[in-house]
Amino acid sequence: MISKLIKAIVLNLSAIGCFDKMSDEKYLKLCSRIFINEKLNLEEPKTFNEKMQWLKLNYTKDNYNLMVDKYEAKKYVNSIVGDEIIIPTLGLYEKVEDIDFQQLPNKFVIKCTHDSGGIVICTNKERLDTKKTAKKLISNLKKDYYRIAREWPYKNVKPRIIIEEYMEEENKQDLKDYKFFCFNGEPKFVLVCSERFSSSNMKKTFFDENWNVMDVKEGGHQIDVTIKRPVNFDKMKEIAKKLSKDMPFLRVDLYEINGKIYFGEMTFYPNAGFEKFEPEEFNRKLGDLINIDKIKEEKQ
Repeated sequence: MISKLIKAIVLNLSAIGCFDKMSDEKYLKLCSRIFINEKLNLEEPKTFNEKMQWLKLNYTKDNYNLMVDKYEAKKYVNSIVGDEIIIPTLGLYEKVEDIDFQQLPNKFVIKCTHDSGGIVICTNKERLDTKKTAKKLISNLKKDYYRIAREWPYKNVKPRIIIEEYMEEENKQDLKDYKFFCFNGEPKFVLVCSERFSSSNMKKTFFDENWNVMDVKEGGHQIDVTIKRPVNFDKMKEIAKKLSKDMPFLRVDLYEINGKIYFGEMTFYPNAGFEKFEPEEFNRKLGDLINIDKIKEEKQ
């Protein structure tokens, strides 16, 4: 309870700029201690979490800013794999006041282009609390993920509101999120999030590249060994491979809806690089797949 309180305090203080003058390195070491109770080794990083923080500090590419922007990322993906996997955009807005809810379809999804997790799903417009939705969006527009976790790709992302078409399975089955962990353009693992909108029952299940379930837990969530291999699994891996080409690490999130593949988002630092794995050895196993030697050589 105390650790959760301290974490919440640090997050709130960082959100209002109390740590802005602290160097990125010192701040990330502080967060590592508080969030996951680990000493951060940036001189010789070994684990996945350590290498996530090292990459934040030492690896920058201009297109990373576009790849984390939920609107611009669609253009990026389209340029590499085409627009067949892009979920249609219904609107893009800079202010909540610009949204005309009357003109929207009965079902839609709203989120901020720079946000994580602050999604609003509308399945019946007549029941949507527009005032509550507006309040949530205004709050989310103010979030600064560079300030909170020093994730530099978000530093120059312009906060906007994007509304997308609501996607659902025809048989009303749970919409699963397939998160491909790619290392130097090679998808090695896929984390499947199921029962995603159940705060107490969401499951996270790791599979290897051949769809063998792994005895690994992420963030303390339960696993579901009954999840079936997606029909388009091989094609999904090919898409993830193309999108992650020449990158030390990238997580590519995809959906399979009514037999078709759709793009979700791309993530460079899952959970900001502060994740708990069970067993702990998996943290090192993931870390071993990230080769930073070439980056070190280029920096010299």
